[in-house]
Amino acid sequence: MKNPLDQAPLGKNSLTPNQYSPEILFPISRSINRQLLGIQEDSLPFFGIDIWNAYELSWLNSKGKPQIAIASFMVPANSPNIIESKSWKLYLNSLNNHSFASADELASVLKRDLSKVAGASVNVQLHSPHHQSSLGMQELEGELLDRLDIEINPNQLPDASLLSVDSTLGMVEQCLVSHLLRSNCPVTGQPDWASIQIKYAGLSINEEGLLRYLISLREHQEFHEHCVEKIFMDIKEKCRPSKLSVYARYTRRGGIDINPFRADYNAEWPDNKRHSRQ
Repeated sequence: MKNPLDQAPLGKNSLTPNQYSPEILFPISRSINRQLLGIQEDSLPFFGIDIWNAYELSWLNSKGKPQIAIASFMVPANSPNIIESKSWKLYLNSLNNHSFASADELASVLKRDLSKVAGASVNVQLHSPHHQSSLGMQELEGELLDRLDIEINPNQLPDASLLSVDSTLGMVEQCLVSHLLRSNCPVTGQPDWASIQIKYAGLSINEEGLLRYLISLREHQEFHEHCVEKIFMDIKEKCRPSKLSVYARYTRRGGIDINPFRADYNAEWPDNKRHSRQ
């Protein structure tokens, strides 16, 4: 079967477009990876959002003067498609020499183009650097798994059997954090670095096993969104919590960071504050 990524710009030499080019945006069906995880599109085991932050957005005003903004995009997890990241970056670059009457007009165009490709309504917010700096930075809250002094097999492949619970400790509600998550782009093989926050209620998850599991993903090749869904599904299957949320904040590449969030209960949306490595 032909790989749907064969036509994507990722991993290929691409010229920066010099005019507005929405046709560059390249959709990737979420269902392909979800089928491998046993997820049915008509009955998702979670809800969630993918938060994209773009730091290199520029366009021209009606007088031809360059304008800049920092953009945040909220893509619902139940959208049929993700948008391939390099095509998204090229699309944003295609706006550099295009004139818009106002930032509101630009936001409307971004919402229209991105929603069409994602197959669902994408929320768009444009902020000035001053506004963005006023938000500050914030590390993910939770008990740090990285404090554990454990021995790691550097050749360990991703293995959900590393996950377990300790029934002797009873039921708990816990928030755990690690800064050691790394996965790899499935096309270029380049590393993607992230901090991850896991909130759950249920039998106590073995922390050493969870940290070993997260570190075992270091050679796993998958997109950010798919990697978070794999982690969610593996924890759900092996540890059976009554409530679970998984939130990863990846470091930026090409001026964009991607931050997927998945939960199976009425959790609040993340506040989208970047952390020190972003």
